Amino acid sequence: LMIVRSSNLATNLLVFQLGAPEIQASARRLGADSIVVLRGVEDQKAYDRGLSNTTTARDLAVLLAAIAQGRAASDSSSAIMLDILTRQEFRAGIPAGIPPGTRVASKTGNITGVNHDAAVIFPPTRPPYVLVILTRGFASPMAAEAYMAAVSRAVWAGVVGVP
Repeated sequence: LMIVRSSNLATNLLVFQLGAPEIQASARRLGADSIVVLRGVEDQKAYDRGLSNTTTARDLAVLLAAIAQGRAASDSSSAIMLDILTRQEFRAGIPAGIPPGTRVASKTGNITGVNHDAAVIFPPTRPPYVLVILTRGFASPMAAEAYMAAVSRAVWAGVVGVP
């Protein structure tokens, strides 16, 4: 549910079970050298104390590439992770800019004024590629999603060719 429906409760349960320091350390071992994981999500008291989780587009791309290349875990676990990412229900960002029927393994994230999408795209005619789009300041989530879809469409055209 953390991935497929972007459940904050599921995310918080995972952070509680594994621990924020271990999650951050795992991400850093995979090459995400700027990511900071201090807490779960929607923890207003921690936020008020200045404890914020942060990442970069590069960090998210590094993590998705590690999963896609089977470096994050075993081949079978990596395949399961990609399958779960493929079932992401929020598809108005990066997946909306990709031709229908193309496999897209993605994870969205949003909070007031911030909308993100990160994906591994599997074109039928070339190796997969990773695209991460982080946005801030759009008038609405729908405007941010339309922008991400347009960027995704342009990247597809540049990398794969016009659909």
